[in-house]
Amino acid sequence: MSITDTDTGTETEIGTGTGTDPDTDNESWNPKALGEILSNDEGRPVLFTNARILTMDPLIGTMSGADLLFVGSLVVGVGPAIVTAAQDDNAIVVDCTGMTIAPAVVDTVALAGGRGHRSEYVATLTPGNTPDFLVVPDELAADVPSAVATLMTRPEQVRALVAAGRPVLWDGTDAPGRATAPEAGIPASDDLTGSPRGGVWIDRHDFLHQELTADGRYDETRGGRPHAYQGRYWIDGDRIDYLDDLGFWAYGEFQGDELHHAGYVMKLG
Repeated sequence: MSITDTDTGTETEIGTGTGTDPDTDNESWNPKALGEILSNDEGRPVLFTNARILTMDPLIGTMSGADLLFVGSLVVGVGPAIVTAAQDDNAIVVDCTGMTIAPAVVDTVALAGGRGHRSEYVATLTPGNTPDFLVVPDELAADVPSAVATLMTRPEQVRALVAAGRPVLWDGTDAPGRATAPEAGIPASDDLTGSPRGGVWIDRHDFLHQELTADGRYDETRGGRPHAYQGRYWIDGDRIDYLDDLGFWAYGEFQGDELHHAGYVMKLG
């Protein structure tokens, strides 16, 4: 497709819907755009254009001939005519003629009408949310459940699966460099000797003392009762996962110099 510069009257090609696979002589879907997205290290906007979009947002609803614009891992626009600014913004354009875009993560509670406020909806294609979405031919995406069913039963028909702005599937096959699922099973504990997050974390009321040791074990004292809970832990970024020796899993989050866990706010003692 092309955009006309209103000042000069010249047309600029900004994207093509198909290309030819030299190995199979079959048409492929937006190969140029895929290459640009994968090599996009400059924060260029990405625009999926001229699609039917099932936003799952109760205010925005479903749109036809619409565009989805995202930058990095954030949706910044949805609706018709965004493509008119694509050239100005140096956007990567993906032509979605004949395609439906649907959330890849389904809010089943919202689908069942179980959310009272729009702000409670999750996984919608709404500005401010994460661009997790599917691109599926119109005939295979009458609604969000059928679009997701296509991914589960006929993945070769999926034109794109995008997670946080990065392609996972493209034209029915794995995208180059895509993320892969972690191996199943409980991982080995990292050696956290010298980690600034090791030590005894104490909540503001001095009720909970949680010690994180370098060998990946935790030991909690609660209300003066030692060894109330013990188990293993793993840190991934600002997230901490706990597996208690009793068998249950729990979660916490580091926020600056605080550790938030199960309603407690702790600091290193």
